[in-house]
Amino acid sequence: KLNGSKSPVTSRKKVPHQTRPNSGPTMATARLCVLFFLLSATFGQDFKLKYRSSTKPVRLFTEEELQRYDGSEEGQPIYMAVKGVVFDVTKGKEFYGKDAPYNALVGKDSTRAVAKMSLDPSDLTSEVTGLTDEQLESLNSVFEGTYKAKYPIVGYTASRILNEDGSPNKDFKPEDQPHFQIKDEF
Repeated sequence: KLNGSKSPVTSRKKVPHQTRPNSGPTMATARLCVLFFLLSATFGQDFKLKYRSSTKPVRLFTEEELQRYDGSEEGQPIYMAVKGVVFDVTKGKEFYGKDAPYNALVGKDSTRAVAKMSLDPSDLTSEVTGLTDEQLESLNSVFEGTYKAKYPIVGYTASRILNEDGSPNKDFKPEDQPHFQIKDEF
């Protein structure tokens, strides 16, 4: 007791290896956590933006649904399918819109017509049976160089993936489809 006070006096012991308050393993861990947080806040946002998956699900179009996008209604998107892939060709409205030269191709899967460079109504189908090697090469060239290069994919035709009764086509394997290089489309 000091000077008659009732509070006990504690003696200060010297700690042999006294450390600074901002050093040691605990502070190093805290600094690493702060550094990690800052780096992830800075670069993580860029990573998320660059590699964010599409929020739109893949859409399957029946023939009837695809017909609604034939360019006949002003303001409605214009869709067409080639090789079962549905493209939004609205930005090419001068080619595919109402009364435009290639309007016959829209609102349906026009694979055969694209392969044959034909607007004949009998060719406005997805059927590729009987096409020549040259026509199949032309189809692939136009599919890759025009449609995939210029127009966004908005979905796929249901007939490509589903049976007529709507059940999944268990035999459908993209890599096995003749003349269709579609592994990278899915």
